Amino acid sequence: MGPHRKLALFLVAFAATAFSSEAAAQCRLCDQPTPERAEEGPNSDVQLRIETALNFDRIVLSGAGAVTIRPDGSSSVAGSVDSGGPRAMVGTVLVHGEGGRAVRIELPKRIELFSLSGGRITLTDVTSDLPSTPRLDAAGNLSFRFGGRLELSGDADGQYRGDLPITVEYL
Repeated sequence: MGPHRKLALFLVAFAATAFSSEAAAQCRLCDQPTPERAEEGPNSDVQLRIETALNFDRIVLSGAGAVTIRPDGSSSVAGSVDSGGPRAMVGTVLVHGEGGRAVRIELPKRIELFSLSGGRITLTDVTSDLPSTPRLDAAGNLSFRFGGRLELSGDADGQYRGDLPITVEYL
C-alpha cells in the first residue's frame, strides 16, 4: 500500500445500559421475550436506543496523528492523518421514559477499541451535546449526539470496534 496505510474504524457495538431510580433494567437477551408493552407512568423504566453508531469510516495514515468527530458533526485531523472518511458519523442516542422527568446520563470519557487481529486503540474525549441538566420532553423523549477523538499511530491497521456503556437514570 506504499507509505500510506488505510485504517477503517467503526464504533458500532454498544453496551448501553439504562436504569430507572427504582430498579435496574433487565437484559432483553437473557429473558424470554414478552409481547406486553412496557409499563409507562411514575414507576416506568427509562429506555435507551442507539439510533446511529459512531463511525470514523476510513482514515489514511502516514505516521501518527488524531481524528476528532464532534457531536455537531464537524471533524478535524491532526498530525500525519491524510484524511478522514467521507461517511464518518456521530453517534445518536434516543432516551424514552416518563414525560418531563429530569435524567442523569453518564458516558465514559474514554473506551478501548479492538480489531480482529488483536490491535487496540483508544477513543478519548468522548463528548455529547447534552444540556447540563437533561430532561425528557412532554412525550418522554430526549435525543442526543456524541463524538470523540482517536489518537493513532502507523501500526494501527485494521477495523476496530468497541463498547460504549451509557447509563441513564431518573433524578
